[in-house]
Amino acid sequence: MGERSAVKKQLIVDAARRVFADKGYKDVTMTDIVEACGISRGGLYLYFGSTRELFLEVMRAEEGMDDDVFAGQLGEDAAAVDVLMLFFREQKREILGKKGDLSMAVYEYCFAGEDGKEEPALKRRFESAIRALERLIEAGIDDGSFYEVDAREVSRNVMYALEGMRICSRTMGLTEAEVDGELLALARGLVAE
Repeated sequence: MGERSAVKKQLIVDAARRVFADKGYKDVTMTDIVEACGISRGGLYLYFGSTRELFLEVMRAEEGMDDDVFAGQLGEDAAAVDVLMLFFREQKREILGKKGDLSMAVYEYCFAGEDGKEEPALKRRFESAIRALERLIEAGIDDGSFYEVDAREVSRNVMYALEGMRICSRTMGLTEAEVDGELLALARGLVAE
């Protein structure tokens, strides 16, 4: 793929991400993507044959970002505690369903049975976040800002708690104060005083 084609494909993926974040998965049509991109329907179909195919590309792009979410921040001499707080702020935004979050689209995709034979997108996203959080916890243990814990186990527990809050937020509603309280409890379990 030439550079121009790669740029156009990325434009489509970026626009599609915004549409999926706004509308979820089940209600998005190729027409929505065409309108968001400002390209012709035929131009879109040169790159993607369906909303499913496009959504999978959006998810692949998200997974790549999740794997390296802390890398740049840790490399800039940021304390692990500060990076954890940045992570929790982003999680809070997603839990409370702020604009730009793909959680609802991912849930709709998974519950619609669209995953087929490949490993489910939600599981891949979840495992990617666990790996990133595990690396952060290990860095915090190494610099003495986190308690000595099993980083893998704690990462999984934190992610299960966050995913539970995401679901509760969408099904029962959570207030900002409730989310803040839960995130503070998670932080207290990690941060050495």
